[in-house]
Amino acid sequence: MKCDSLSTRPFHNRLNDLQPKDWIKFQKSWFIHNPPPRKKDVLRHPAKFPESLVQQFIEFFTKGGMNVLDPMLGTGSTLIACIRSGRNGFGVEINPKYAEIAQNEVDNELAQLNMFREHPKIRIIHGDAVDIPSFNLPMIDYCITSPPYWDMLRMRGADTQKKRRGKDELDVYYSDDPNDLGNIEDYEAFLGALVNIYQKIFEVMRNRAYLTIIVKNVKKQGKMFPLAWDIGKEVGKIFTLKDEKIWCQDDIRLAPYGLGNAWVSNTFHHYCLQFRKEVE
Repeated sequence: MKCDSLSTRPFHNRLNDLQPKDWIKFQKSWFIHNPPPRKKDVLRHPAKFPESLVQQFIEFFTKGGMNVLDPMLGTGSTLIACIRSGRNGFGVEINPKYAEIAQNEVDNELAQLNMFREHPKIRIIHGDAVDIPSFNLPMIDYCITSPPYWDMLRMRGADTQKKRRGKDELDVYYSDDPNDLGNIEDYEAFLGALVNIYQKIFEVMRNRAYLTIIVKNVKKQGKMFPLAWDIGKEVGKIFTLKDEKIWCQDDIRLAPYGLGNAWVSNTFHHYCLQFRKEVE
């Protein structure tokens, strides 16, 4: 990819610590990212997103030492990315076993830091993201998260279940907690509960801070539900929807869905929706 020539004017970067060429490269509207193999300790989680991907977003939307939040932490990808990029990280996780795994991952990562380097502040909260305003967090400079893709992990015949079922150490869905968003069967109820959490996140973010939501549309019982687009519309009533990046994966084997009978796509992309808190 070629970049247009850059201006010779002095570059004053108020958003991040990147050089102009790296800034422009990140602004490409789509990218390919094939995650490296997952470590054994975090395989239990059925839908972990990669630290390497999260770190790219953190380093674009923050400067060193800023505060980053992930309200649906899982096994800690965002906090590992924060440590590696020198940002303070705060994560909320409703599932106690995932919170424990995240803490172990964070402890191991921090132990590898140079003893003379200042360690970022890292905090893991076992709790429900809807209670975020009560967790006494500092003002948040950036939030990145990937919510449950509705209750798709509970659908019989889902790819995740097929690959993981029968392996005792691997979860095929998140939890049995009724407060877990991944257990809500009604789509509109799920969407409403999810948007309510982003409303709570709005309260703890500084003005003009960015929010990235990594999500995709889902298919259920022969119908597509436009989850990514609905999130863009509904969360856009709280934050300002600024843009999107499309994350493509090209290392997944094609499956013959609907072969000879109907159109059923192999969906290998996610939407990375960018929002910003804008209060006059």
